[in-house]
Parts: sequence; structure tokens; C-alpha cells
Amino acid sequence: MTIYGAHVGLQNTTINELRSVWRRIEDLGFGWISVWDHFYAATLDEGAQCFEAVAAHAALACETKRVTCGCLVYSVGYRHPAVLANAITTIDHLSGGRAAIGLGAGWSQVEYDAYGIEFPPVRTRMDQLEEAAACVRGLLRNETTDFTGDWFTLTDARNEPRPVQDALPVWIGGGGEKRTLRIAARFADGWNVPFVPPEVFAHKRSVLHRHCEDAGRDPGEVRCAVNLGLAWTEDDLRAQFGGLAEYVRPGVLGGSDQEVLDRIGTYVDAGADQVNIALRAPWDLDAVDRLAAALGLT
Repeated sequence: MTIYGAHVGLQNTTINELRSVWRRIEDLGFGWISVWDHFYAATLDEGAQCFEAVAAHAALACETKRVTCGCLVYSVGYRHPAVLANAITTIDHLSGGRAAIGLGAGWSQVEYDAYGIEFPPVRTRMDQLEEAAACVRGLLRNETTDFTGDWFTLTDARNEPRPVQDALPVWIGGGGEKRTLRIAARFADGWNVPFVPPEVFAHKRSVLHRHCEDAGRDPGEVRCAVNLGLAWTEDDLRAQFGGLAEYVRPGVLGGSDQEVLDRIGTYVDAGADQVNIALRAPWDLDAVDRLAAALGLT
């Protein structure tokens, strides 16, 4: 069964607005809400107004009662995996066992540069992601974890108390076919990619499955999700995504209710186990109401 969720940006908004948005999404019948991990607004033409992800993730856990609470995705370039594992374990307890963690290699160099954090070449960032995924999975699943890498080292490391969930889901975000999808195949319970058209999603999913087979893993163990924008009009698209509008356009839903449903259906046919609607301020919750009604969630 396809899960429908919402991926809620933390930029250019207030905490009270976020609380209201989260509650509304849950009340509408969506099964997943995630936040992102940025320090600056995630567009090309806006400033730095953006709430921090771990604190927001914890607030989401406390504000909701039913939905899975995720983050797509924490950047391992400025989030040590042991700190993340401890944080997500606490969030799992706050939520009563509804937390999920996503990991990514990071991409918004402006944030790294502003805060004096090294932004290494992509190969190095992918090495960091692979090591961090191994560390996080070990800390969440095992009583003790030992790991020696080029970037992270764990020695008889414990993560206590244990998460509420025996197998707290680990997600990997991104579409890189040589490294990202291979890392997902080895370490992830879920894989997420944003704003790609259905045929690209289908292709990358097939690559992921090949990596799973190479790793001796059942591809069905990895949930596949896509993040899609929702913009009923061109003005809506520009208001939400600013300078990124053209980049995200291939993965934005719009048109009539039936056109939106048909487009979602193409992703489901392409193998999407989960479809997340990427939302950001200015909030248009009437549009979300309309989608929920069209999907039959309400």
C-alpha cells in the first residue's frame, strides 16, 4: 500500500505555524511528516531564516500522535553519526516509537562556507555518508558498535537507552547511481529522491535494486519514496520554490485534480512505495486539503 506523506520545510516561517501545519497534515490522514536539515533557506534567492532540524524533529514528535516523524535528510558533513543516533533515539522515545532518520551527503555549500565548515569534494562527502550510515545503523541496531574509518571511529560504542523501535528505520537520500544508491542498498531501510519525473524515478529504483542484489539483499527490504511539489498554479510554484522553480518543475504536481492523481499514479506504477508532498512557506493548506480529498485520505 502506498503511503502518502508531507515533507515540511523549516524556512521563512514560525514555530506556531509549523505546529499548525503538522497538526493539519496529520488530521488530514497523511501517514508521514518529515523536516529537512538546513541552516539557511533552501532556495537560490532567499536569506538565512530557517529553523534547526534536530530541535524541529523533536518538536514534530511531540506535536503529533500518529504519523511517522522523519528527517530528509541530515547532513553527515556537520552531524556526527553518534550524536545523530543519540538524538534520533531520544526523538523515538518522545514520539512513542514513530521516528525515522534520513542521512545525506550534503549539498548546500553556502551553509558550510558561512559557518566555516569544510565542504569537501563529492567523493569525500560520499565516503563520509557511507561511514556515517554504517555507524548510525550499528548504534541503532546493536548493543555495542565498533567501527574504524577514515572519518569516524567508534570503540565499544553504546547508544542507551535503546530506541523504542527494535529496527528504527534508516533512510538514505539522493539519486547518485554509483555511490548513493549503493550505500542505500547496503545500509538503508528506505531511499528517497526529490523532484524527479516518473521515468527517472523508475530507472534509479532499478539501479538501487541491482545494488541490493549485488549486496545479497532483498530489494523489497528498502522502501522507495519520492518527494514531489504541489503547485496548482504557476504563481504557487514561484512562491514556494523561488529560484529553484525550474529545477524542481519535473517533480511538481499541478493541473486538475484528475491530472494530479494520474501523475501520482505514474510514480506508484514506477515503484514508489511512498509519495511525499514537499511543502514550504508561504503555506497553502487549502491546497493540501484539496489533495487529501482527491486521494481519499479524508
